[in-house]
Amino acid sequence: MMRSGYKIVIGLWGLLFGIAAQAQDLHFSQFMNSPLLTNPANTGFIPDGDYRLGVNFRNQWASLTPYPYKTMSAFGDAQILQNQNNDGWVGIGGMILRDVAGSGALTSTRMYGSIAYHQMLNLGSLLSAGFNVGWANKRINTSNLTFPGQWNGKFFDVHQTGQAPALASNNISYLDLQAGLNYAYFPNENMYLNIGFSSHHINRPKESFFDDQTGVDNRIAVRHTAFVNGSFKLNDQWIINPNAYYSLQAKTYEYVLGMNAHYNLSGDGEKVLIGGLYYRSGDAVIPMIGLGFKDYTFTFTYDATISTLKNYNNTRGALEFSLVKQGVFDKYNGNRRESMCPSFKAY
Repeated sequence: MMRSGYKIVIGLWGLLFGIAAQAQDLHFSQFMNSPLLTNPANTGFIPDGDYRLGVNFRNQWASLTPYPYKTMSAFGDAQILQNQNNDGWVGIGGMILRDVAGSGALTSTRMYGSIAYHQMLNLGSLLSAGFNVGWANKRINTSNLTFPGQWNGKFFDVHQTGQAPALASNNISYLDLQAGLNYAYFPNENMYLNIGFSSHHINRPKESFFDDQTGVDNRIAVRHTAFVNGSFKLNDQWIINPNAYYSLQAKTYEYVLGMNAHYNLSGDGEKVLIGGLYYRSGDAVIPMIGLGFKDYTFTFTYDATISTLKNYNNTRGALEFSLVKQGVFDKYNGNRRESMCPSFKAY
């Protein structure tokens, strides 16, 4: 019995380690509600507002470990320096991310500043380019970890030294750079499409707690992402939003696709009910619910595991929520652009 339990523990540890190794970057299932993390060209790209503030939180693997993976972020961006024709502007913004994972409290903290330029190409399309630069820090606490040498055949004996790795440092920092492009198409007030592409870690910073070794590349691989967002107003009660996201890093890929719908509860767009369903490649089905109230939008998603990991976590993957506020600095400004995407509200 004990031998079987040990195999299960080791198998689970190996599986979780493999997942963590592939998912090198911080990410959210609600990629559409973490715009600056998805693509720096989204900075200041706010189809129905002048400014935007948001927070995201993700709690993962709580059913598998007493030390669940927690990812948090806060961001803000705004439109400034509009030109005289009101068809071009600069977007500035910033975000803070923090991730804590596992019994070793592997902690990642990142702070970025972003800037982008947006130019209307004609009455129905917009091109955007942006980049961000940031400081990243990663640290680990090995005192809470267990190692093979501490296994006595029945349990891990924490009083034994084990085989702790010889770390050159348990706290490292580096500079990180991203860049991206966006294109938006909005031929009328009932249709909106947006596609974007970005590259992350373009300076390929080194990230390792160990000394350099011959033949070992400790630099972060460039991560390429692409997304497509849409918004279609069916009538005064319904707006649907299909979304798709693809990411490729070091030959490991991920895609998320699905759709959510907005239902006009109050008739004037001040209260909106949100519901949707998404799918992550080979990993999870992700239902979404939410509520929009005036300038605030709250959405909640749950990753229901469909991979073989469901045999261990009973499909309980991750919960995630997002709170976003967006608005206009001066809604009475006569030069204010109209909303570029379908909306229940009158501008």
